[in-house]
Amino acid sequence: MAERFLITGGSGFIGTNLVEHLRTRRPGAVVRNLDRRPPRNRAHQDLWVKADLCDLAGLSSAVAEVAPTAVVHLAARTDLRGRAESDYMANTEGVKNLVETLRRVKTVRRVVIASSRLVCPIGYRPTDENDVAPTTAYGASKVVGERIVRDADLPFLWMIVRPTSIWGPWFEVPYRDLFTNVRRGTYVHAGRERITKSFGYVGNSVHQLDRLLECGLTQMHGQTIYLGDYPPLEVREFAELIRHEFNTRRIPTVPLPILQVAAKVGDFLQYAGWKEPPLTSFRLTNIRTEMVYDLEPLASVVGPLPYKLDDGVRQTVAWMRNEEKNTCRHSES
Repeated sequence: MAERFLITGGSGFIGTNLVEHLRTRRPGAVVRNLDRRPPRNRAHQDLWVKADLCDLAGLSSAVAEVAPTAVVHLAARTDLRGRAESDYMANTEGVKNLVETLRRVKTVRRVVIASSRLVCPIGYRPTDENDVAPTTAYGASKVVGERIVRDADLPFLWMIVRPTSIWGPWFEVPYRDLFTNVRRGTYVHAGRERITKSFGYVGNSVHQLDRLLECGLTQMHGQTIYLGDYPPLEVREFAELIRHEFNTRRIPTVPLPILQVAAKVGDFLQYAGWKEPPLTSFRLTNIRTEMVYDLEPLASVVGPLPYKLDDGVRQTVAWMRNEEKNTCRHSES
């Protein structure tokens, strides 16, 4: 029986990359993107199944029609603008609907459910999967989604992955902003601190998800692990690689006290109604906080990654430039 992959949220950032990875690396397999939004990649139009997680009847009908053997659940509301858990129904009620739906689809053998690193404060290293302390409504909604999955007693192999900070082609804020700001010369180093973080190039992330679906779920069944590159990157080195690839001017280093004052100004502007000021105290703290997770469980199953840091930066910059050319071409036609 041919593999039948269903990617929920396949029109999103990681989903777009995973759909492309599976359709090109798994010959003979059926790949479908279940999303309420059309695909970002026009080449995926014929793979799109329109459905909303919060519509149980429509979701059940769409999944039954695909009859997947493997499911990667990526669909979610991911922004941080919501003020209450109820603003993130796709992450709670949507997960409940998906679990209920998959129970009734007898073809399903393996499922990977994406959560988020924001079930814990940035920089916090949890002792186990239940050691959570979300500081945002989004993070709280992801905690609820995880609990729904764990309590469901699912009749197939399953696991939960918490993506770290994933970046690369098809990305959006905030990591696309980093590339854009470095290119424009508006990015600055915060003091001279050496800051390491567990980030993940999306080409490696989809390779990891593919490997987990192929062989890792028998070893990782019922577990919760972080998804990202190993080893962690150093933020200054990352920014300099981006700068070099764009061939822009050197990145200046700004003393921390100056940035702290600028962050306070940003706090005031945000309080006054500016949704996304360039810098706030929250954002500055996140930038300066070391964020390293234990990725050894993932590495032990997946093995070496296909892309090094400079490979990812090179491919991302090439994608950004190509996207700009396509945008100009379409606007002229």
